[in-house]
Amino acid sequence: MHNVLTIAGSDSSGGAGIQADLKAMSACGVFGMSAITALTAQNTKGVHSVQEVDPEFVGDQIDAVFDDIRVDAVKVGMLGTPKMIRLVAQRLRQYRPRWVVVDPVMVSKSGHPLMAPDAVEVFLEELLPLAGLLTPNLPETEALSGFLPRTLEEMVVAGERLCALGAGAVLVKGGHRETDATDVLVRAGGNLFLPGQHLDVRHTHGTGCSLSSAIAAFLARGLELSQAVTRAKSYVATGIEHGLALGHGVGPIHHFWSLYGGEESPL
Repeated sequence: MHNVLTIAGSDSSGGAGIQADLKAMSACGVFGMSAITALTAQNTKGVHSVQEVDPEFVGDQIDAVFDDIRVDAVKVGMLGTPKMIRLVAQRLRQYRPRWVVVDPVMVSKSGHPLMAPDAVEVFLEELLPLAGLLTPNLPETEALSGFLPRTLEEMVVAGERLCALGAGAVLVKGGHRETDATDVLVRAGGNLFLPGQHLDVRHTHGTGCSLSSAIAAFLARGLELSQAVTRAKSYVATGIEHGLALGHGVGPIHHFWSLYGGEESPL
């Protein structure tokens, strides 16, 4: 069994954050572990409030895992403040996991800010250079690279800027594009375009968390980066197709669609 640690915030409704990470990791064949950085009060309609966990306690959680269990990959999600970013970066430098997949969670799907404005510069300086793979969506790409890419060529340029700042590779996600949902993996040795189409579905909560976690899972299992990204994208796309109509807002993707004949009954 391969093991993956997620360092991220919690989603009380179970659709995103730590909960989505662990579901995606389990579905993709690895044992998931967690260090919780923040608690959120949220549901399918949006984020009500956020409570940051004491950074020192986050460090204790990370230490406890690494002290006892082999960690084959780390996924990093919501880190809301400069202090939290610095602490997580310090632990990653200390333990030097083989793979670090960083999902720069900055704003929730409902528009609630999840990263303080003064944390962006610290993120670029401290955490980005530790990322074997960075997985920003287009608004996050704009915040980190300085411009909003609108074409596939511009997505490559933005990814190259972030690689120049230290990221090992960048998956610029195209889900916000009006024309299609093609993602671009930018890395030394050649870029990879991953075609995707917008699905006419409503329930897409947790897609970014799930994608980065699935990638981390496949990397932990030994897949090459392009293979891990391709398989993770396919997994999430199918999860979106089987999205769950929970609550009165945007429901979550179905992480365990392969285990169920329908939304209710196990096979």
